[in-house]
Amino acid sequence: MRTINAFCHGDVSSPENVVRCDDLTTVLFPHFRAVLVERVFTECGVVHVVARTLDGPASCPDCELPSRRVHSCYQRRLADSPLGGQPVLIELTVRRLYCENDLCGRRPFVEQVAGLTFRYGRRTPASRRVLAAIAVALAGRAGPRLAAALQTRVSRTTLLRVIMAVPDPPWAVPRVLSVDEFATRRGHHYSTGLIDCETHRPLDLLPGRDAFTLVSWLREHPGAEIICRDRAGSNADGARRGAPNAVQVADRFHIWQNLGTAVEASVRLHSTCLKTACASSDEPTSSGDSTVTTKAMSPIEARIREQHATIHALLAQGHGIREIARELHMGGNTVRRNARAAVPEQLLTGRRQPRASQLDPYKPHLDIFWTEGHTNAIQLHAELQNLEYRRS
Repeated sequence: MRTINAFCHGDVSSPENVVRCDDLTTVLFPHFRAVLVERVFTECGVVHVVARTLDGPASCPDCELPSRRVHSCYQRRLADSPLGGQPVLIELTVRRLYCENDLCGRRPFVEQVAGLTFRYGRRTPASRRVLAAIAVALAGRAGPRLAAALQTRVSRTTLLRVIMAVPDPPWAVPRVLSVDEFATRRGHHYSTGLIDCETHRPLDLLPGRDAFTLVSWLREHPGAEIICRDRAGSNADGARRGAPNAVQVADRFHIWQNLGTAVEASVRLHSTCLKTACASSDEPTSSGDSTVTTKAMSPIEARIREQHATIHALLAQGHGIREIARELHMGGNTVRRNARAAVPEQLLTGRRQPRASQLDPYKPHLDIFWTEGHTNAIQLHAELQNLEYRRS
């Protein structure tokens, strides 16, 4: 910046190699063309640029009528893009003018410099574009760390506000539209996410997951030929009413999920056949078979089987659903669901079946420690580490 001042004052040793200050400013600082730079200095590692707007008419932002009536002046401090590895601070004096249009609702207004200022802005548009790119790429806590390496101090909340201020990119209604629910707070607040399946680009996030919301959006944005949705009935109803000519399909994830659910239900339904085949191949004793079955059965599964047997026994005696619910202190739907199931396997799902655990080889040792009175988790973990258990 000292060199620029030297150019401006003609303090150079070789005039033939001098570039005019106006030309240099135009090339390196195009956003300073509409202002008058009065002073440039460095203080505490920050480049300060003192400038003011040029005298002349300024247009009202509402009626766009030029005005020369100056109300007052004040100074704005704008952060600009770093220069020479140093942050830049612009101290710009701007004018507040009167609007001379009597029909205009805005009386005083502040002049804005194209490419340098905007309303309520504390940064230049060039600096804001850089922050927007950082925020979109990183956001959160990683964004300020990268901005600090670029000599720009900014907080993570500021980057989040910059992201929210970035306008959504334009998009057209896709040919293949993906519809799926999105939980902003699982079990409490849900939304409906819309994605372009061909470009994998998110389009919109609808409040709620009911059919009416999806129907309204599809009628406002017609043109989808294929709707890829999940298994929710509200999405099916909304797609059918909002886009009756569109073909409804399931995505690969839900196809695999449906297949897994069907296979799991089939295996659980015929689990007794699998246990019988395993028992006949190993030829265990009857007492040993019952012991193995009891150990393999989880407490929840045992309770469901006992509950199913009790309800069907009462049904066989001629008791009704409501009478059984009052006697067993159960809900009517629970009794009705057990009554519909011919075998208890129809009530069992994957989350109730016993799953293999990394602690299974060490559970006998844990039982011994527990019976000896060692119920502290830290002590139990220390004992397991002595047994070469290396997990938490």
